[in-house]
Amino acid sequence: MADEKTSDEQTDEQMMDAALAEAREALAEGEVPIGAVVVCGDSIVARAHNRRETETDPTSHAELVAIREASRVLGRWRLSDCTVYVTCEPCVMCAGAMHQARIGRLVYGVADPKAGAIESLYEIATDVRLNHRFEVTRGVRAAECRNLLQEFFAGLRD
Repeated sequence: MADEKTSDEQTDEQMMDAALAEAREALAEGEVPIGAVVVCGDSIVARAHNRRETETDPTSHAELVAIREASRVLGRWRLSDCTVYVTCEPCVMCAGAMHQARIGRLVYGVADPKAGAIESLYEIATDVRLNHRFEVTRGVRAAECRNLLQEFFAGLRD
């Protein structure tokens, strides 16, 4: 049947659900609701959400915090066998960190036309001038990811 999902698609959706749970935690803390998980094999080895306001640290993006934790847990900086799941397209800083960590794959929910560095403004994951490229899957649970961001920013305008 056309609407049946493959095992890989089901896994991507399950792991994005975990990233969405992190994004909801960020929302509850008054942070921009972006969540990330790092998966190695079949296991989540790190999870995080935005903490820039809480930690007064401009680098406390969900992806960076999760990559740091994954490296600590795994005891290595090369994460070529890992997949990062994040609710919003990574910015230049986070895409650069994925490049430096040699991430094997990125799965994200919604594009970021103002800061996205995977497809919107730059294409860091696939830029042939760089010494590492990684696979990208876009649009997983995009509606839910978009809704969380819209809810947050609507709240700021009210």
